[in-house]
Parts: sequence; C-alpha cells; structure tokens
Amino acid sequence: MENKRNYFIAIALSVLIVLAWQFFYMNPKIEAQRQEQARIAEQAKTAPAGSESPATQPSTGAQVSGALPASGQAGATATREDAIAKTARVAIDTPALSGSINLTGARFDDLKLKGYRETVDPQSPIITLFSPSDTKDGYFAELGYVAGEGAGAAPGPSTVWTLAEGDKLTQSTPVTLSFTNEAGLTFTRKISVDKHYMLTVEDAIKNGGATAASVAPYGRITRYNKPATPSVYVLHEGFLGVIGTNGSLVEKKYGDIEEEGVANDKATGGWIGITDKYWAAALVPPQTIAYDSRFSHFSDGQPRYQADFKNDAVTVAPGQETSLKTLVFAGAKEVRVVNGYALDDSWFGTIFASLRGGEAADVQSYQVPRFDLLIDWGWFWFFTKPMFQLMDFFFRMVGNFGVAILLTTIVVKLLFFPLASKQYASMANMKRVQPKMEELKAKFGDDRMGLQQAMMELYKTEKINPVAGCWPVLLQIPVFFALYKVIYVTIEMRHAPFFGWIQDLSAPDPTTFVNLFGLLPFDAPTFLHLGIWPIIMGVTMFLQMRMNPTPPDPTQAMLFNWMPLVFTFMLGSFPAGLVIYWAWNNTLSILQQSIIMKRHGVKIELVDNLRSLFRRKPQPSK
Repeated sequence: MENKRNYFIAIALSVLIVLAWQFFYMNPKIEAQRQEQARIAEQAKTAPAGSESPATQPSTGAQVSGALPASGQAGATATREDAIAKTARVAIDTPALSGSINLTGARFDDLKLKGYRETVDPQSPIITLFSPSDTKDGYFAELGYVAGEGAGAAPGPSTVWTLAEGDKLTQSTPVTLSFTNEAGLTFTRKISVDKHYMLTVEDAIKNGGATAASVAPYGRITRYNKPATPSVYVLHEGFLGVIGTNGSLVEKKYGDIEEEGVANDKATGGWIGITDKYWAAALVPPQTIAYDSRFSHFSDGQPRYQADFKNDAVTVAPGQETSLKTLVFAGAKEVRVVNGYALDDSWFGTIFASLRGGEAADVQSYQVPRFDLLIDWGWFWFFTKPMFQLMDFFFRMVGNFGVAILLTTIVVKLLFFPLASKQYASMANMKRVQPKMEELKAKFGDDRMGLQQAMMELYKTEKINPVAGCWPVLLQIPVFFALYKVIYVTIEMRHAPFFGWIQDLSAPDPTTFVNLFGLLPFDAPTFLHLGIWPIIMGVTMFLQMRMNPTPPDPTQAMLFNWMPLVFTFMLGSFPAGLVIYWAWNNTLSILQQSIIMKRHGVKIELVDNLRSLFRRKPQPSK
C-alpha cells in the first residue's frame, strides 16, 4: 500500500491524456444561451452594380444586403495593388495601422498591422488584415444606410463620398467625408482613430429637403476566405458577438453559418464581428438604438461570409439634423488593449482593472459591453485570465516571456506547497508504518477484504491519508490547460522568444533528434519530431517519478516506466513555452520533494532506483 501514491499518479496522468484528447478533438465551445429566431423568410435583393445603396427596402424589418460592391461583382481577380490604385482613397497612418479608406462606399478595405509580421523573420511582410472586394482575399468593413420614406438614395456600397476635410487619417488628425443626395439629405462622416485599432465613425445627417426623411443605419463586415490554418477546438475562429448591453457571448463557426445563417435576437447595445486566432474585426453599433444582427454565408458569385447589423430607422424632420456614432475595431487582439476598450463592471473586471493601473493608461476607454470576450479565454476563463495577468506582470519586469513562464511556475509551486508538504508527510508516515503493513499482509494472506479493512483501520489510527499524494498531480491538470490556453491564444506569446534556438514560445521546439538537432540537412517526419526541450522534459519527468519506489504491481510498474516516454512524444508537438514550463515544474518538484522528504526523515529513493534500473537482474535458479 506504500506505493498507492504512484498508482494514483499513473491514473492522473492517464486522465490527462484523455482530457488532452478531448481538449483538441471535442468541441468545447458553449452554445449561446438563447433561442435563435426563425430564418429570414426572404433574402434581401441583390443591389445592382452601380446603384448608390443596398436594395431599397422598407425602413423596418429589412435586412442588410449581402450584395458585393460594384468592383467585387466584376470578379475577385485584381491584385491588391491594382485594386487600391484604381479608386480614390484617403491614407491611414497611425502607430499601429497603415492603409487607406476607399471613398467609394467610405469602405475600410485596405489595412495592415505595423506591429506584426507574418513570420519570426524581422524582414517578412507585415500582417495584412483588410483587402479590397475585387481581390481574392477580399475582407472589408462598411457602414451605410438603408433608405426609407422620403430619403432618396442613401449612402451605400457604391456611393462616392467627397473628402471635405483632412488629407490623411492619423491619430491626431481625423478626416471628414460628405455626400448630398437628390432629396436634400446631407451626410457628413467624421472618421477618427486612436493609437491602437479602434476607428470612430461619427455621422451627422441634415435634412435640407421639404419633407421628413427616414434612414436606417447599417454596418457589415465581409470576408471571402476562412483562415488558412486548420481550426482547432481549443480556439474559436469565426463569427462572434455580444448581442445587447447585458447579452451573453454568441459564437458561430464558419461551418455552422455555411449550413444555415443565424439571425440574432433584436437588441440594443453590444457588438458583432469575425475573429481569427490573433486578429479580429468588429462593429459596435450606436448603443442607444435597437438593431437586428445577422451572421450569413452567400454563395452567389463570389462566396463570402458576412456579419452585419441594421439599426431601427431614424427620422429627420426638414431643417433638422441628427447624429450617430459607430465604432469599428480592426486589429490585433492584444489583451491590455481589448480589456481597455471593454466595459467590464464585474468583480473580476474591477480587480484586474485596478491591477493594470497605469499600464492601460494609453488605451482609450470606449466602454464596449464585454469586449474582453473578443479573446477566447475558454471555459476556465477564471483560471486562464489570472494566469496570463501573472505572466504578463513578470514579462513587464524581465522583458522575456520564457523567463516569465519560469517565474509563474515558481508562484504556482508556492501556492501548492501546503498540499505538497502534506503529500510527502503522508509518504513519511506510510514508510513508518510499513512493518505493521507487512504484518497485516502476513496475517490475512489471501483475504483481500479483511486486509483492506485492517489497513483502513491502520490509516485511521495513524492519521494517514492514502490518497493524499494524488491531489497535487490532479491540481496540475488545470494549471497545464490554463497555461496551454494562454500560450496558444494570446498574441503576446506569438513570436515571443526565449533563449537560444527558441524564437517562438507559441510554436513547437524547432529542433529534432532525427537530424541530430539540425546537424544533418533534412527534416524529420512530423510524427518523429522531437526537440531538445521535450527531451529535457522527459528526462526530468523520469527523474521525478524515480524519486519514489517502483510499484510492485506489474501493471503499475509498466505505467511508471513508460509514462515519461509517452509524454515526451506527446508534448513534442506542443508549444515550446508549455514544454519549458513542464520541464521546469518537474525540476522544482524534484527539489521540493527532496527537501520535504529529508525534513521528514524519509529516504530519497532516486539514486537507489536508478541503480536498480541499470543493475543486472539475477538469473532465476533452475
């Protein structure tokens, strides 16, 4: 019974394998806690090329058109450079963004992220987020109006706006566009941008006509292609939004929308968008006007995905003016930026807002309801968020996320120290009563039931918890998953270097033993890819398990012997940051166990176990 601890460790690690399988191959997303409305009875009519608005519809109940801009209807065959060059534009140049606004449709369809490159090579191209509608990678955001009674032709996909003020959109210099239609409505659009990724669109509608005019604001994000890398179930990519100020998060994958689009409940407040692993585009409608929103897939002509909203119509009396404000997020999902944009009045958000302090002082607050959910923290957000905050705190101290992982591991070990101390104290007591246990085995012989009852009585008398040793291992499982989630989903870990050959903590160790860690000029097959850090992790795990006696039961002994090898290969394809954590955690566990066992007068079995492993076993006598 002394080795009961090892048995539970083996079980716990086996459970970890099963959970890891489920984590990657079972869908963990939580379905939205609301009923979807019935499918739209009739799709909006396609706007003809050259028209100045989406399909003319009644001011209430109509959906946003899924029609492509006139340029996109001609076919997505142009190069990005040609598509940009053939339309009048206003340049965008901020610390984080570069690109331009298309004056046709006042469309955001040319946007690059200055702070991020496609690969770890510092000379690789910067990330392209938005591209024009007539390119094969079309991806853009557009705001316009559905014309109602007395409105005439409202601004839409093909409307050519006039640049009224400013010649370049920068952090300090907004630009103003204008458009006047035949009914006497003048639309004035002021566009500003902060130093990060939020664009503010402020529209003023002035009625210079003789009759009241009704228009319904709309916004849409349209993209042609899904992410090039295969989606994994640990991460949501696709449509998402918080529908309503107090609404819950809605997530829909591309495949779900391809099969059947989704019309969300009518709401006031919130936001909608499309997210990739590291980048996202989102629309924040005017927060005081009710709106309908929808996630759609269109297969006519150019296949495309669309997230859109349409506000209830607003009426402008003759000689009067009304104003509206819409936000457009387009950029990287940086945690501190996204959190800074959010309105999070929960106790958790309040705590971390205070912890961030001056860190987020350069992030303008837009009070967007639950915008922090743009980052997929997963089911265990209450564990993954603090894990990231702790690592980010250390990163800002030392400037290296790899070192931050090591320091975070020390904190976790300190938190689990009381449990570990009880574990090893229990082991010491188990060793102390070993003679009594042997006497019980001799006394009861094959009477297993009687032996078990006698041992339980012994444990009770000696105040021993025979399963105490499994708890620290079981508690490592949520730590493991939380750290994996943080490393995999946060952009802060993307291309974050450690030391030496590890230049990206979010990617697997690039070395492999098959080509002698890069000395031979060929790549290893994927299933044999095993780098230096996974091997280090395997060795430390092997040594940690050898700190305890080998179980006498053959099945337990087999698990005991093979588990380090299995985990070495299993973690070979995991992000290097996670493997470094595991290896460091094993090393700390060895030191911790040695100190605690020595303090309790328990013999450390490591040296003897290693000797017995390599000692030649005596031949059985004939």
